[in-house]
Amino acid sequence: MKILKKIGLALLVVFVIAQFFGPDKNEGELSSVDAFIADTNPPKDVKTILTNTCFDCHSSYTRYPWYNNITPVNYWMAEHVEDGSKHFNVSKWNDYSIKRKDHKLDELIEMVEEKEMPLPSYTWTHGDAKLSDAQITSVITWAKQVRTKYAAQMVEPQ
Repeated sequence: MKILKKIGLALLVVFVIAQFFGPDKNEGELSSVDAFIADTNPPKDVKTILTNTCFDCHSSYTRYPWYNNITPVNYWMAEHVEDGSKHFNVSKWNDYSIKRKDHKLDELIEMVEEKEMPLPSYTWTHGDAKLSDAQITSVITWAKQVRTKYAAQMVEPQ
């Protein structure tokens, strides 16, 4: 029994010390999404959906919940944000070619249509990120319209 108490105490000490360390946060400016918004011109309802469901992981600005201050949760969240930004980062929208923008929106359509995005781990704690069928339709309709614009730009002589 004494060994279990010692192990428990040691784990508690390690947990407390770990709270003083954490990963870097994704604390850029929300204005970093302005180029994406200007270029894709989402309707108000779609812009709200994107803000509530996408930008935390797919931009240079993340709204962190209180529990992000707890290690090891903060490392888990940091990995998700880093991975999401690596695949699709609206803050770098101006760096993308028209062809890449089109491809990213095609991926967005696929992920939202198949309900792979937003991730269940995100919607568990962000109830407003759970998309209804009507919201999914709105996002997909908007993204397809933007892709049509990009398709026209890709065929125009430069």
